[in-house]
Amino acid sequence: MEEVRGGVCHRTLRLPSGIGIVAVRPYDDHVRATFRLCSVADLGAAVHRCRRLLDLDADPHTHAAVLAADEVLAPLIAANPGRRAPGAVDGAESAIRAVLGQQVSLAAARTVCARVVATHGSPLDAPEGSLTHAFPTPDTLAAAALDGVGLPRARRETLRELAHRLAGGALRLDAGADRNEVRRRRLEIPGVGTWTATYISLRALGDPDAFAAGDRGLRRAARKLGLPSSAAALAARSRRWRPWRAYAAHHLWAADGTRPTAHGG
Repeated sequence: MEEVRGGVCHRTLRLPSGIGIVAVRPYDDHVRATFRLCSVADLGAAVHRCRRLLDLDADPHTHAAVLAADEVLAPLIAANPGRRAPGAVDGAESAIRAVLGQQVSLAAARTVCARVVATHGSPLDAPEGSLTHAFPTPDTLAAAALDGVGLPRARRETLRELAHRLAGGALRLDAGADRNEVRRRRLEIPGVGTWTATYISLRALGDPDAFAAGDRGLRRAARKLGLPSSAAALAARSRRWRPWRAYAAHHLWAADGTRPTAHGG
């Protein structure tokens, strides 16, 4: 459902009129997106999803000014003043992928996700490169057995329950959702802990203040930079970065040279 080749990110998009494909290439002052759509009527939705994915509606000067007031973060901000906080083309997909990636390496998460997509995703009428499927819908996953994809039984149950709530509308993950209410509802799902709930806020809801203080990569970066590195102490230090802690997190992950990694559920 996604690949990078020749510096271009390609991925499938589930849109109102059908499944589309976008190819995104970054340039110094803009991003070029090329779409293959079932209908031109889907163009607005496709562009909106890509803007959310790349956080293109953010004003980096606003959060950079707040974060640069911290003497430890200031050199990171100066080196990368335009850093953004990537979101998602689909909130439900992002939440499901967060559960798939719990307590495993990034490589293992990719493998499991690929199995789920190949087994339960929607096949393209005409594959493009290695793109063959769109991500499965919550309805499909709520009814799926999920055997043979490499997930422990408890995580399969978590995934099914999450998909069931997404499919039924009990859990909404769009930009207009109440973040506190969504967080409460997510934490009601067995197997969804603080890290997963926060990561969903970061990616699915685009919460600019989401900060998973227990994340191993954040704690490792904090230690390298001389910041408090225990989860509790880092959370306390992060209060001075509000309401832009998601951007602080991305600066820290970049400083660590890593990606978000689950610590707990």
